[in-house]
Amino acid sequence: MAAPEEHQRGPLPRLPGQRAPVDDRDAWFSYTATGDRIVWSAALREMLGAPPARDEVSRKVLARYVHRDDHAEALSAITKSWTSRAQVRMTIRLMRADGGWFDVDVRLDPVKSPDGTVRGIRGAVTDVSDRERARRESDRLVRRGETVQATIVEPDPATGLLTRPRFADEIDREQRRGGGAVLVVRVQPEQSGVDGEGVRPDRNADLLHRAARVLEGVMQQGALLGRVGPSEIAVLLPGTSWPMARRESELLVEALRSQTFVLPDTWLRAHVWGGLVRFTPDGDAGSHELLIDAEHAWRQSRESGAPVTVIAHPVPARDRQGSYRSRVADALDTDRFTLYAQPILELQTNEITRHELLLRVLDEADGPQSPIQVLDIAERLDAVFDIDLWVVERAMQLAADRPGTCFQINLSGRSVGDPRLTDEVVRLIDHYGVKPQQLTFEITETALIGNLSEARRFADRVRDLGCELALDDFGSGYASFRYLRIFPIDLVKIDGEYVVDLVDNPQDQVLVRALVQVCQAYGIHTVAEFVQDEPTLRLLRELGVDYVQGYLIGRPAPVVEGRLRTS
Repeated sequence: MAAPEEHQRGPLPRLPGQRAPVDDRDAWFSYTATGDRIVWSAALREMLGAPPARDEVSRKVLARYVHRDDHAEALSAITKSWTSRAQVRMTIRLMRADGGWFDVDVRLDPVKSPDGTVRGIRGAVTDVSDRERARRESDRLVRRGETVQATIVEPDPATGLLTRPRFADEIDREQRRGGGAVLVVRVQPEQSGVDGEGVRPDRNADLLHRAARVLEGVMQQGALLGRVGPSEIAVLLPGTSWPMARRESELLVEALRSQTFVLPDTWLRAHVWGGLVRFTPDGDAGSHELLIDAEHAWRQSRESGAPVTVIAHPVPARDRQGSYRSRVADALDTDRFTLYAQPILELQTNEITRHELLLRVLDEADGPQSPIQVLDIAERLDAVFDIDLWVVERAMQLAADRPGTCFQINLSGRSVGDPRLTDEVVRLIDHYGVKPQQLTFEITETALIGNLSEARRFADRVRDLGCELALDDFGSGYASFRYLRIFPIDLVKIDGEYVVDLVDNPQDQVLVRALVQVCQAYGIHTVAEFVQDEPTLRLLRELGVDYVQGYLIGRPAPVVEGRLRTS
Protein backbone atom coordinates (compact mmCIF):
# COMPACT_ATOMS: atom_id res chain seq x y z
CA MET A 1 0.00 0.00 0.00
CA ALA A 2 1.76 3.16 -1.20
CA ALA A 3 1.91 6.36 0.76
CA PRO A 4 -0.02 9.40 -0.62
CA GLU A 5 1.85 10.88 -3.59
CA GLU A 6 1.43 14.49 -2.56
CA HIS A 7 3.68 14.17 0.47
CA GLN A 8 7.17 15.52 -0.21
CA ARG A 9 9.31 13.48 2.16
CA GLY A 10 12.81 12.00 2.14
CA PRO A 11 15.78 11.29 4.37
CA LEU A 12 17.65 14.19 5.84
CA PRO A 13 21.31 14.49 4.79
CA ARG A 14 23.79 13.16 7.33
CA LEU A 15 25.32 16.03 9.25
CA PRO A 16 28.92 16.21 10.57
CA GLY A 17 29.11 14.05 13.67
CA GLN A 18 25.85 12.26 12.88
CA ARG A 19 26.07 8.46 13.14
CA ALA A 20 25.90 6.39 9.96
CA PRO A 21 22.65 4.58 9.06
CA VAL A 22 22.10 1.35 10.94
CA ASP A 23 21.58 -2.02 9.38
CA ASP A 24 17.81 -2.41 9.32
CA ARG A 25 17.71 -6.15 8.66
CA ASP A 26 16.85 -6.69 12.33
CA ALA A 27 14.46 -3.74 12.60
CA TRP A 28 11.17 -5.02 13.95
CA PHE A 29 8.47 -4.46 16.52
CA SER A 30 5.88 -6.70 18.09
CA TYR A 31 2.53 -5.94 19.68
CA THR A 32 0.74 -8.15 22.17
CA ALA A 33 -2.86 -7.53 23.08
CA THR A 34 -2.22 -8.72 26.61
CA GLY A 35 -1.16 -5.62 28.43
CA ASP A 36 -1.44 -3.51 25.28
CA ARG A 37 2.35 -3.38 24.94
CA ILE A 38 4.80 -2.90 22.06
CA VAL A 39 8.36 -4.24 22.03
CA TRP A 40 10.98 -2.64 19.76
CA SER A 41 14.16 -4.19 18.40
CA ALA A 42 17.44 -2.38 19.09
CA ALA A 43 17.88 -1.68 15.36
CA LEU A 44 14.47 -0.01 15.07
CA ARG A 45 15.07 2.04 18.22
CA GLU A 46 18.31 3.32 16.70
CA MET A 47 16.59 4.16 13.38
CA LEU A 48 14.13 6.33 15.31
CA GLY A 49 17.05 8.29 16.74
CA ALA A 50 16.23 7.88 20.42
CA PRO A 51 15.51 4.56 22.11
CA PRO A 52 11.85 4.40 23.11
CA ALA A 53 10.94 2.54 26.23
CA ARG A 54 11.42 -1.21 26.06
CA ASP A 55 7.70 -1.64 26.47
CA GLU A 56 5.41 1.12 25.29
CA VAL A 57 1.63 1.49 25.42
CA SER A 58 0.28 1.11 21.86
CA ARG A 59 -2.10 4.05 21.90
CA LYS A 60 0.87 6.43 22.01
CA VAL A 61 2.70 4.88 19.09
CA LEU A 62 0.78 6.37 16.18
CA ALA A 63 0.89 9.89 17.61
CA ARG A 64 4.57 9.74 18.50
CA TYR A 65 6.33 7.66 15.85
CA VAL A 66 4.12 7.67 12.69
CA HIS A 67 3.84 10.76 10.48
CA ARG A 68 0.50 12.40 11.20
CA ASP A 69 -0.61 12.17 7.54
CA ASP A 70 -0.06 8.39 7.63
CA HIS A 71 -1.99 7.65 10.85
CA ALA A 72 -5.13 6.45 9.04
CA GLU A 73 -3.19 4.23 6.65
CA ALA A 74 -1.20 2.62 9.46
CA LEU A 75 -4.27 1.96 11.59
CA SER A 76 -6.16 0.55 8.59
CA ALA A 77 -3.31 -1.87 7.72
CA ILE A 78 -3.00 -3.11 11.31
CA THR A 79 -6.76 -3.65 11.55
CA LYS A 80 -6.82 -5.50 8.22
CA SER A 81 -3.98 -7.85 9.22
CA TRP A 82 -5.63 -8.56 12.58
CA THR A 83 -9.13 -9.24 11.26
CA SER A 84 -8.12 -11.11 8.08
CA ARG A 85 -5.38 -13.10 9.88
CA ALA A 86 -3.18 -12.44 6.83
CA GLN A 87 0.02 -10.63 6.00
CA VAL A 88 -0.36 -6.96 5.01
CA ARG A 89 2.24 -4.58 3.62
CA MET A 90 2.31 -0.80 3.76
CA THR A 91 4.64 2.11 3.10
CA ILE A 92 4.57 4.89 5.68
CA ARG A 93 6.79 7.54 7.25
CA LEU A 94 8.24 7.22 10.72
CA MET A 95 9.26 10.22 12.80
CA ARG A 96 12.73 10.58 14.29
CA ALA A 97 13.43 12.15 17.64
CA ASP A 98 15.03 15.18 15.95
CA GLY A 99 11.76 16.03 14.11
CA GLY A 100 12.79 14.52 10.76
CA TRP A 101 11.22 11.50 9.15
CA PHE A 102 12.08 8.61 6.83
CA ASP A 103 10.20 6.19 4.57
CA VAL A 104 9.78 2.55 5.49
CA ASP A 105 8.17 -0.55 4.06
CA VAL A 106 6.40 -2.45 6.82
CA ARG A 107 5.37 -6.11 6.59
CA LEU A 108 2.71 -6.94 9.16
CA ASP A 109 2.17 -10.55 10.22
CA PRO A 110 -0.52 -11.67 12.69
CA VAL A 111 0.73 -13.55 15.76
CA LYS A 112 -1.67 -16.36 16.51
CA SER A 113 -2.49 -18.34 19.67
CA PRO A 114 -2.56 -22.16 19.59
CA ASP A 115 -6.32 -22.03 19.05
CA GLY A 116 -5.88 -19.86 15.92
CA THR A 117 -7.04 -16.55 17.39
CA VAL A 118 -4.88 -13.48 16.76
CA ARG A 119 -3.15 -12.26 19.91
CA GLY A 120 -0.72 -9.78 18.42
CA ILE A 121 1.06 -8.28 15.40
CA ARG A 122 4.71 -8.46 14.38
CA GLY A 123 6.12 -5.88 11.97
CA ALA A 124 9.33 -6.03 9.94
CA VAL A 125 10.62 -2.58 9.00
CA THR A 126 12.87 -1.68 6.01
CA ASP A 127 14.17 1.82 5.27
CA VAL A 128 13.18 2.73 1.67
CA SER A 129 13.84 6.46 1.76
CA ASP A 130 16.02 6.46 -1.39
CA ARG A 131 13.39 4.61 -3.39
CA GLU A 132 10.53 6.83 -2.27
CA ARG A 133 12.55 10.01 -2.79
CA ALA A 134 13.25 8.95 -6.40
CA ARG A 135 9.57 8.10 -6.96
CA ARG A 136 8.41 11.46 -5.63
CA GLU A 137 10.90 13.30 -7.81
CA SER A 138 9.67 11.39 -10.86
CA ASP A 139 6.05 12.22 -9.98
CA ARG A 140 6.97 15.87 -9.44
CA LEU A 141 8.59 16.15 -12.87
CA VAL A 142 5.52 14.61 -14.50
CA ARG A 143 3.21 17.10 -12.77
CA ARG A 144 5.47 20.00 -13.76
CA GLY A 145 5.43 18.81 -17.37
CA GLU A 146 1.64 18.70 -17.32
CA THR A 147 1.16 22.13 -15.79
CA VAL A 148 3.76 24.28 -17.59
CA GLN A 149 2.95 25.59 -21.04
CA ALA A 150 5.16 24.12 -23.74
CA THR A 151 5.62 27.56 -25.33
CA ILE A 152 4.68 31.18 -24.66
CA VAL A 153 3.84 31.72 -28.33
CA GLU A 154 0.14 32.61 -28.47
CA PRO A 155 -1.27 32.42 -32.01
CA ASP A 156 -4.16 34.68 -32.87
CA PRO A 157 -7.19 32.35 -33.24
CA ALA A 158 -8.57 34.10 -36.34
CA THR A 159 -5.37 34.22 -38.40
CA GLY A 160 -2.88 31.84 -36.80
CA LEU A 161 -0.38 34.71 -36.61
CA LEU A 162 1.58 35.92 -33.62
CA THR A 163 -0.36 38.12 -31.21
CA ARG A 164 0.72 41.72 -30.72
CA PRO A 165 2.74 41.06 -27.50
CA ARG A 166 4.59 38.11 -29.05
CA PHE A 167 5.23 40.02 -32.28
CA ALA A 168 6.66 42.90 -30.21
CA ASP A 169 9.00 40.38 -28.56
CA GLU A 170 10.28 39.38 -32.00
CA ILE A 171 10.92 43.03 -32.91
CA ASP A 172 12.95 43.49 -29.71
CA ARG A 173 15.02 40.40 -30.51
CA GLU A 174 15.76 41.51 -34.07
CA GLN A 175 16.57 45.03 -32.89
CA ARG A 176 19.29 43.61 -30.65
CA ARG A 177 20.69 41.65 -33.57
CA GLY A 178 20.78 44.45 -36.16
CA GLY A 179 18.67 46.72 -38.35
CA GLY A 180 15.48 46.12 -40.27
CA ALA A 181 11.98 47.46 -40.75
CA VAL A 182 8.41 46.94 -39.58
CA LEU A 183 5.43 47.25 -41.92
CA VAL A 184 1.86 47.53 -40.60
CA VAL A 185 -0.94 47.11 -43.16
CA ARG A 186 -4.56 47.96 -42.62
CA VAL A 187 -6.95 45.63 -44.46
CA GLN A 188 -10.55 46.86 -44.71
CA PRO A 189 -13.40 45.54 -46.88
CA GLU A 190 -14.31 47.96 -49.66
CA GLN A 191 -18.03 47.64 -48.89
CA SER A 192 -17.73 48.94 -45.32
CA GLY A 193 -18.16 52.60 -44.59
CA VAL A 194 -16.69 54.64 -41.77
CA ASP A 195 -19.62 53.68 -39.57
CA GLY A 196 -18.72 49.99 -39.79
CA GLU A 197 -21.98 48.98 -41.53
CA GLY A 198 -22.06 46.58 -44.45
CA VAL A 199 -19.59 43.84 -43.39
CA ARG A 200 -20.10 41.55 -40.42
CA PRO A 201 -17.23 41.34 -37.91
CA ASP A 202 -16.85 37.59 -38.50
CA ARG A 203 -16.59 38.20 -42.25
CA ASN A 204 -13.90 40.79 -41.61
CA ALA A 205 -11.99 38.19 -39.55
CA ASP A 206 -12.23 35.81 -42.54
CA LEU A 207 -10.81 38.59 -44.72
CA LEU A 208 -7.85 39.10 -42.40
CA HIS A 209 -7.19 35.35 -42.38
CA ARG A 210 -7.10 35.29 -46.19
CA ALA A 211 -4.89 38.39 -46.29
CA ALA A 212 -2.39 36.70 -43.95
CA ARG A 213 -2.18 33.72 -46.30
CA VAL A 214 -1.55 36.04 -49.27
CA LEU A 215 1.28 37.79 -47.43
CA GLU A 216 2.85 34.47 -46.45
CA GLY A 217 2.98 33.54 -50.11
CA VAL A 218 4.79 36.65 -51.37
CA MET A 219 6.90 37.97 -48.49
CA GLN A 220 10.66 37.53 -48.36
CA GLN A 221 12.26 34.56 -46.63
CA GLY A 222 12.82 35.17 -42.92
CA ALA A 223 10.02 37.73 -42.56
CA LEU A 224 7.49 37.28 -39.72
CA LEU A 225 3.79 38.11 -39.53
CA GLY A 226 1.68 39.17 -36.56
CA ARG A 227 -1.83 40.41 -35.94
CA VAL A 228 -1.41 43.72 -34.14
CA GLY A 229 -4.95 45.14 -34.33
CA PRO A 230 -8.54 44.23 -35.27
CA SER A 231 -7.77 44.79 -38.98
CA GLU A 232 -4.00 45.19 -38.90
CA ILE A 233 -1.25 42.77 -39.89
CA ALA A 234 2.39 43.57 -39.18
CA VAL A 235 5.36 42.29 -41.16
CA LEU A 236 8.82 42.15 -39.59
CA LEU A 237 11.61 42.49 -42.18
CA PRO A 238 14.82 41.62 -40.30
CA GLY A 239 18.23 42.49 -41.67
CA THR A 240 16.72 44.23 -44.69
CA SER A 241 18.30 47.36 -46.19
CA TRP A 242 16.10 50.43 -46.23
CA PRO A 243 15.71 50.56 -50.03
CA MET A 244 14.81 46.86 -50.11
CA ALA A 245 12.35 47.28 -47.23
CA ARG A 246 10.58 50.10 -49.08
CA ARG A 247 10.34 48.01 -52.24
CA GLU A 248 9.12 44.98 -50.29
CA SER A 249 6.40 46.98 -48.51
CA GLU A 250 5.08 48.33 -51.81
CA LEU A 251 4.92 44.81 -53.27
CA LEU A 252 3.09 43.43 -50.23
CA VAL A 253 0.49 46.21 -50.21
CA GLU A 254 -0.03 45.88 -53.97
CA ALA A 255 -0.49 42.11 -53.62
CA LEU A 256 -3.34 42.69 -51.18
CA ARG A 257 -4.89 45.51 -53.20
CA SER A 258 -4.98 43.43 -56.37
CA GLN A 259 -6.38 40.32 -54.67
CA THR A 260 -9.99 39.20 -54.90
CA PHE A 261 -10.76 37.54 -51.56
CA VAL A 262 -13.11 34.56 -51.65
CA LEU A 263 -14.89 34.24 -48.30
CA PRO A 264 -17.28 31.45 -47.20
CA ASP A 265 -20.40 33.36 -48.32
CA THR A 266 -19.16 36.05 -50.68
CA TRP A 267 -16.17 37.57 -52.45
CA LEU A 268 -14.79 41.05 -52.10
CA ARG A 269 -11.88 43.42 -52.63
CA ALA A 270 -10.13 45.30 -49.85
CA HIS A 271 -8.84 48.78 -49.11
CA VAL A 272 -5.22 48.39 -47.99
CA TRP A 273 -2.84 50.98 -46.57
CA GLY A 274 0.66 50.49 -45.25
CA GLY A 275 3.00 52.19 -42.80
CA LEU A 276 6.71 51.33 -42.78
CA VAL A 277 9.25 52.31 -40.11
CA ARG A 278 12.97 51.54 -39.98
CA PHE A 279 14.82 50.44 -36.83
CA THR A 280 18.49 50.18 -35.90
CA PRO A 281 20.31 48.48 -33.02
CA ASP A 282 21.18 51.81 -31.42
CA GLY A 283 17.71 53.34 -31.77
CA ASP A 284 15.82 54.84 -28.84
CA ALA A 285 12.41 53.49 -29.90
CA GLY A 286 11.47 50.02 -28.69
CA SER A 287 9.10 47.52 -30.26
CA HIS A 288 5.92 49.13 -28.96
CA GLU A 289 6.99 52.58 -30.11
CA LEU A 290 7.89 51.21 -33.56
CA LEU A 291 4.44 49.64 -33.89
CA ILE A 292 2.80 52.92 -32.87
CA ASP A 293 4.81 54.81 -35.49
CA ALA A 294 3.95 52.27 -38.20
CA GLU A 295 0.25 52.48 -37.30
CA HIS A 296 0.40 56.26 -37.46
CA ALA A 297 2.05 55.94 -40.88
CA TRP A 298 -0.73 53.79 -42.39
CA ARG A 299 -3.25 56.37 -41.21
CA GLN A 300 -1.27 58.98 -43.08
CA SER A 301 -1.48 56.74 -46.15
CA ARG A 302 -5.25 56.56 -45.86
CA GLU A 303 -5.50 60.33 -45.58
CA SER A 304 -3.15 61.01 -48.50
CA GLY A 305 -4.24 58.14 -50.73
CA ALA A 306 -0.70 56.75 -50.98
CA PRO A 307 -0.27 52.95 -50.75
CA VAL A 308 2.55 53.19 -48.19
CA THR A 309 3.93 55.92 -45.95
CA VAL A 310 7.52 55.40 -44.87
CA ILE A 311 9.29 56.68 -41.76
CA ALA A 312 13.06 56.49 -42.07
CA HIS A 313 13.64 57.42 -38.44
CA PRO A 314 11.35 56.69 -35.48
CA VAL A 315 9.32 59.66 -34.25
CA PRO A 316 10.76 61.56 -31.23
CA ALA A 317 9.10 60.45 -28.02
CA ARG A 318 7.50 63.86 -27.34
CA ASP A 319 5.99 64.03 -30.83
CA ARG A 320 4.68 60.47 -30.58
CA GLN A 321 3.00 61.24 -27.25
CA GLY A 322 1.48 64.47 -28.57
CA SER A 323 0.19 62.76 -31.69
CA TYR A 324 -1.44 59.94 -29.74
CA ARG A 325 -3.02 62.33 -27.24
CA SER A 326 -4.53 64.18 -30.18
CA ARG A 327 -5.95 60.89 -31.48
CA VAL A 328 -7.44 60.11 -28.05
CA ALA A 329 -8.98 63.59 -27.81
CA ASP A 330 -10.43 63.22 -31.31
CA ALA A 331 -11.85 59.78 -30.46
CA LEU A 332 -13.50 61.16 -27.32
CA ASP A 333 -14.93 64.14 -29.20
CA THR A 334 -16.32 62.01 -32.01
CA ASP A 335 -17.82 59.25 -29.84
CA ARG A 336 -15.38 56.55 -30.92
CA PHE A 337 -15.63 55.03 -27.43
CA THR A 338 -18.66 53.33 -25.95
CA LEU A 339 -19.57 51.34 -22.84
CA TYR A 340 -20.91 47.82 -22.48
CA ALA A 341 -22.19 46.26 -19.24
CA GLN A 342 -21.87 42.61 -18.14
CA PRO A 343 -23.96 41.22 -15.24
CA ILE A 344 -22.39 39.64 -12.14
CA LEU A 345 -24.29 37.01 -10.15
CA GLU A 346 -24.10 36.81 -6.36
CA LEU A 347 -24.08 33.11 -5.50
CA GLN A 348 -25.59 33.47 -2.02
CA THR A 349 -28.78 35.14 -3.28
CA ASN A 350 -28.70 33.92 -6.91
CA GLU A 351 -29.41 37.49 -7.98
CA ILE A 352 -27.67 39.90 -10.34
CA THR A 353 -26.37 42.52 -7.93
CA ARG A 354 -23.55 44.09 -9.97
CA HIS A 355 -22.55 45.02 -13.50
CA GLU A 356 -19.03 45.47 -14.79
CA LEU A 357 -18.69 48.37 -17.22
CA LEU A 358 -16.49 47.51 -20.20
CA LEU A 359 -14.94 50.02 -22.57
CA ARG A 360 -15.23 49.35 -26.30
CA VAL A 361 -13.56 51.12 -29.21
CA LEU A 362 -15.68 51.67 -32.33
CA ASP A 363 -13.56 50.54 -35.26
CA GLU A 364 -14.76 51.71 -38.68
CA ALA A 365 -14.42 48.22 -40.17
CA ASP A 366 -15.22 45.90 -37.29
CA GLY A 367 -17.61 47.76 -35.01
CA PRO A 368 -17.12 47.59 -31.20
CA GLN A 369 -13.71 46.14 -30.30
CA SER A 370 -11.78 45.35 -27.14
CA PRO A 371 -9.78 48.40 -26.00
CA ILE A 372 -6.70 46.36 -24.98
CA GLN A 373 -4.51 47.67 -27.79
CA VAL A 374 -5.65 51.29 -27.37
CA LEU A 375 -5.23 51.25 -23.60
CA ASP A 376 -1.83 49.54 -23.80
CA ILE A 377 -0.53 52.29 -26.07
CA ALA A 378 -2.20 55.01 -24.03
CA GLU A 379 -0.59 53.74 -20.82
CA ARG A 380 2.84 53.57 -22.40
CA LEU A 381 2.52 57.12 -23.75
CA ASP A 382 0.92 58.44 -20.53
CA ALA A 383 -2.24 59.38 -22.42
CA VAL A 384 -4.76 57.18 -20.65
CA PHE A 385 -6.08 59.58 -17.99
CA ASP A 386 -8.63 61.25 -20.29
CA ILE A 387 -10.00 57.87 -21.36
CA ASP A 388 -10.44 56.72 -17.76
CA LEU A 389 -12.07 60.01 -16.81
CA TRP A 390 -14.52 59.60 -19.70
CA VAL A 391 -15.42 56.12 -18.40
CA VAL A 392 -15.79 57.31 -14.80
CA GLU A 393 -18.11 60.16 -15.75
CA ARG A 394 -20.39 57.95 -17.83
CA ALA A 395 -20.42 55.39 -15.04
CA MET A 396 -21.59 58.14 -12.68
CA GLN A 397 -24.40 59.06 -15.08
CA LEU A 398 -25.47 55.43 -15.25
CA ALA A 399 -25.33 54.98 -11.47
CA ALA A 400 -27.46 58.09 -11.00
CA ASP A 401 -30.01 56.64 -13.42
CA ARG A 402 -30.01 53.24 -11.67
CA PRO A 403 -29.70 54.00 -7.92
CA GLY A 404 -30.25 50.37 -6.89
CA THR A 405 -27.48 48.89 -9.05
CA CYS A 406 -23.77 48.54 -8.30
CA PHE A 407 -21.23 49.17 -11.05
CA GLN A 408 -17.62 48.09 -11.34
CA ILE A 409 -15.36 50.56 -13.16
CA ASN A 410 -12.02 49.54 -14.66
CA LEU A 411 -9.13 51.95 -14.19
CA SER A 412 -5.63 51.86 -15.62
CA GLY A 413 -2.67 51.66 -13.30
CA ARG A 414 -1.38 55.06 -14.43
CA SER A 415 -4.68 56.77 -13.67
CA VAL A 416 -4.89 55.20 -10.21
CA GLY A 417 -1.47 56.69 -9.53
CA ASP A 418 -2.44 60.11 -10.95
CA PRO A 419 -3.21 62.64 -8.17
CA ARG A 420 -5.91 64.24 -10.34
CA LEU A 421 -8.13 61.16 -10.29
CA THR A 422 -9.10 61.35 -6.62
CA ASP A 423 -10.36 64.93 -6.89
CA GLU A 424 -12.27 64.14 -10.08
CA VAL A 425 -14.04 61.15 -8.52
CA VAL A 426 -15.09 63.21 -5.50
CA ARG A 427 -16.33 66.00 -7.77
CA LEU A 428 -18.34 63.67 -10.03
CA ILE A 429 -19.97 61.82 -7.11
CA ASP A 430 -21.16 65.14 -5.77
CA HIS A 431 -22.18 66.45 -9.21
CA TYR A 432 -24.34 63.47 -10.14
CA GLY A 433 -25.58 62.71 -6.62
CA VAL A 434 -24.39 59.11 -6.78
CA LYS A 435 -24.40 56.85 -3.75
CA PRO A 436 -20.74 55.82 -3.28
CA GLN A 437 -21.86 52.31 -2.31
CA GLN A 438 -22.87 51.79 -5.94
CA LEU A 439 -19.30 52.14 -7.18
CA THR A 440 -16.45 49.63 -7.20
CA PHE A 441 -13.19 50.73 -8.79
CA GLU A 442 -11.18 47.92 -10.38
CA ILE A 443 -7.44 48.02 -10.86
CA THR A 444 -5.75 45.36 -12.97
CA GLU A 445 -3.22 43.22 -11.12
CA THR A 446 -0.78 43.54 -14.00
CA ALA A 447 -1.32 47.28 -14.44
CA LEU A 448 1.60 49.68 -14.52
CA ILE A 449 0.95 51.73 -11.39
CA GLY A 450 3.24 54.69 -11.75
CA ASN A 451 3.01 56.07 -8.22
CA LEU A 452 2.11 53.63 -5.44
CA SER A 453 1.79 56.40 -2.84
CA GLU A 454 -0.80 58.25 -4.94
CA ALA A 455 -2.55 54.97 -5.74
CA ARG A 456 -2.85 54.19 -2.03
CA ARG A 457 -4.14 57.71 -1.41
CA PHE A 458 -6.81 57.16 -4.07
CA ALA A 459 -7.76 53.78 -2.59
CA ASP A 460 -8.08 55.14 0.95
CA ARG A 461 -10.08 58.17 -0.22
CA VAL A 462 -12.66 56.28 -2.28
CA ARG A 463 -13.16 53.75 0.48
CA ASP A 464 -13.62 56.59 2.98
CA LEU A 465 -16.37 57.85 0.68
CA GLY A 466 -18.04 54.44 0.77
CA CYS A 467 -16.89 53.02 -2.57
CA GLU A 468 -15.24 49.61 -2.88
CA LEU A 469 -11.94 48.59 -4.44
CA ALA A 470 -11.43 45.47 -6.59
CA LEU A 471 -8.34 43.75 -7.95
CA ASP A 472 -8.83 42.40 -11.46
CA ASP A 473 -7.07 39.41 -13.11
CA PHE A 474 -5.90 38.10 -9.75
CA GLY A 475 -3.23 35.43 -10.22
CA SER A 476 -2.11 36.60 -13.67
CA GLY A 477 1.02 38.46 -12.56
CA TYR A 478 3.73 38.61 -9.96
CA ALA A 479 2.27 41.26 -7.67
CA SER A 480 -1.04 39.62 -6.67
CA PHE A 481 -0.43 38.93 -2.99
CA ARG A 482 1.66 42.07 -2.54
CA TYR A 483 -1.29 44.15 -3.74
CA LEU A 484 -3.53 42.55 -1.12
CA ARG A 485 -1.24 44.03 1.53
CA ILE A 486 -0.69 47.40 -0.14
CA PHE A 487 -4.31 48.23 -1.02
CA PRO A 488 -7.52 47.91 1.04
CA ILE A 489 -9.03 45.49 -1.49
CA ASP A 490 -12.68 44.49 -0.98
CA LEU A 491 -13.10 42.17 -3.92
CA VAL A 492 -10.76 40.03 -6.04
CA LYS A 493 -11.54 38.82 -9.56
CA ILE A 494 -9.91 35.47 -10.25
CA ASP A 495 -8.29 35.45 -13.67
CA GLY A 496 -10.57 33.65 -16.13
CA GLU A 497 -7.62 31.63 -17.42
CA TYR A 498 -7.97 29.47 -14.30
CA VAL A 499 -11.77 29.19 -14.57
CA VAL A 500 -12.52 28.40 -18.21
CA ASP A 501 -11.32 24.74 -17.92
CA LEU A 502 -11.81 24.40 -14.16
CA VAL A 503 -13.94 21.24 -14.19
CA ASP A 504 -11.44 19.22 -16.22
CA ASN A 505 -8.21 20.68 -14.82
CA PRO A 506 -7.25 19.51 -11.30
CA GLN A 507 -4.32 21.94 -11.17
CA ASP A 508 -6.64 24.91 -11.77
CA GLN A 509 -8.95 23.59 -9.05
CA VAL A 510 -6.06 23.54 -6.57
CA LEU A 511 -5.10 27.11 -7.51
CA VAL A 512 -8.63 28.51 -7.34
CA ARG A 513 -9.27 26.80 -4.00
CA ALA A 514 -6.06 28.30 -2.61
CA LEU A 515 -6.91 31.81 -3.91
CA VAL A 516 -10.37 31.63 -2.35
CA GLN A 517 -8.94 30.50 0.99
CA VAL A 518 -6.39 33.32 1.00
CA CYS A 519 -9.07 35.89 0.22
CA GLN A 520 -11.37 34.53 2.91
CA ALA A 521 -8.53 34.79 5.42
CA TYR A 522 -8.00 38.42 4.38
CA GLY A 523 -11.72 39.26 4.51
CA ILE A 524 -12.01 39.73 0.72
CA HIS A 525 -14.86 38.66 -1.58
CA THR A 526 -14.09 36.71 -4.76
CA VAL A 527 -15.45 36.85 -8.31
CA ALA A 528 -14.79 34.15 -10.91
CA GLU A 529 -14.67 35.27 -14.54
CA PHE A 530 -15.30 33.29 -17.75
CA VAL A 531 -18.06 31.11 -16.29
CA GLN A 532 -19.64 29.43 -19.33
CA ASP A 533 -21.44 26.30 -18.11
CA GLU A 534 -23.38 24.84 -15.19
CA PRO A 535 -20.73 22.31 -14.04
CA THR A 536 -18.24 25.15 -13.62
CA LEU A 537 -20.81 27.18 -11.70
CA ARG A 538 -21.53 24.27 -9.33
CA LEU A 539 -17.84 23.69 -8.69
CA LEU A 540 -17.26 27.37 -7.94
CA ARG A 541 -20.06 27.23 -5.39
CA GLU A 542 -18.35 24.28 -3.71
CA LEU A 543 -15.04 26.16 -3.64
CA GLY A 544 -16.64 29.10 -1.82
CA VAL A 545 -16.55 31.77 -4.55
CA ASP A 546 -18.88 34.70 -3.81
CA TYR A 547 -19.73 36.05 -7.29
CA VAL A 548 -19.49 34.82 -10.88
CA GLN A 549 -19.65 36.39 -14.32
CA GLY A 550 -19.40 35.04 -17.83
CA TYR A 551 -21.52 34.06 -20.81
CA LEU A 552 -23.58 31.66 -18.67
CA ILE A 553 -24.69 34.61 -16.54
CA GLY A 554 -24.95 37.14 -19.35
CA ARG A 555 -22.99 38.57 -22.25
CA PRO A 556 -21.82 42.17 -22.32
CA ALA A 557 -24.54 44.42 -23.72
CA PRO A 558 -24.25 48.02 -24.91
CA VAL A 559 -25.16 50.87 -22.63
CA VAL A 560 -27.57 52.92 -24.76
CA GLU A 561 -27.96 56.59 -23.91
CA GLY A 562 -26.86 56.04 -20.34
CA ARG A 563 -29.16 53.06 -19.79
CA LEU A 564 -28.54 49.33 -19.43
CA ARG A 565 -29.85 47.06 -22.13
CA THR A 566 -31.11 44.04 -20.19
CA SER A 567 -31.76 41.71 -23.11
